[in-house]
Amino acid sequence: MPDSHDFRITAEERRFLRRHDAARYVETTFGFPCSRQWLAKLAVVGGGPLFRKAGRTPLYAPADLDAWAVARIGAPQRSTSERAMPAGADNGQGC
Repeated sequence: MPDSHDFRITAEERRFLRRHDAARYVETTFGFPCSRQWLAKLAVVGGGPLFRKAGRTPLYAPADLDAWAVARIGAPQRSTSERAMPAGADNGQGC
């Protein structure tokens, strides 16, 4: 009888980063500042990437860091005075 819970994971899913390496990964991959201290704070107050713990050590999967970082990046803007609008929305000012 097959087990209803399949706990096999792929090699990519087994790659986890410690907090310091996770911060470096976000900075180098997405180009915005990220520190291990900031990730630690977000782990307490919320709003950070998903993480797992191995004992006392927080571990981050690159896929979870990617999803979190992409969600933090705003819509394209042409000027700082322009409010961010969803992609494809028309601001009524034409070209």
